Amino acid sequence: MLKASDIMTKEVVTIRGSATAAEAVKLMREKGLHTLIVERRHDQDAYGIVTDSDIVYKVAAFGLDPKKVRVYEIMTKPCVVVNPDLGVEYVARLFANTNIRIAPVIKDKLLGIISITDILSKGDFVERPKQTFLEQEIQKAVESARAICAEKGPNSRECAAAWDIVEELEAEAAHQRARKLDQTAFDKYCQEFPDALEARMYDV
Repeated sequence: MLKASDIMTKEVVTIRGSATAAEAVKLMREKGLHTLIVERRHDQDAYGIVTDSDIVYKVAAFGLDPKKVRVYEIMTKPCVVVNPDLGVEYVARLFANTNIRIAPVIKDKLLGIISITDILSKGDFVERPKQTFLEQEIQKAVESARAICAEKGPNSRECAAAWDIVEELEAEAAHQRARKLDQTAFDKYCQEFPDALEARMYDV
């Protein structure tokens, strides 16, 4: 699965919080951007973000002079940030949950910026849907669990641990489908080997 770092835009345009809204507009026009990342004042400070919507809604809509309004007055800070190792699917879910369209990619320092445009144009969710990927991974995990249980015994700790992996994948797949899983692969296995359930209970 692709990660945020695989599809992010590495060239990030930043602006100081003390800059004016007019300077932000000029920079956006020059670079053809809708969003600027607001620089930190020091290492412990948070990054901010200012968008064209901020300028339109908070400056132009009130007839304010953009040469007198400072970026720090209209920006969002701290802003939602994305870890570069986060899977693209989870970036999309984060955007949906927070109702944002773009976020800086940060790990100790600013690495890039990722937007819904990046997800649409560079993501692999069309070619490799997460549900299909998960179903394949679940099948592999089930086969592996059965092999481990056949070797170590259905009531062994190794067998229980192997089924934990399967159930974690199944839970994720159920979340994707937005419905509860009626019967897990482990439930089916327990119908064949009831001892496996006892091992799981003792292992808790």
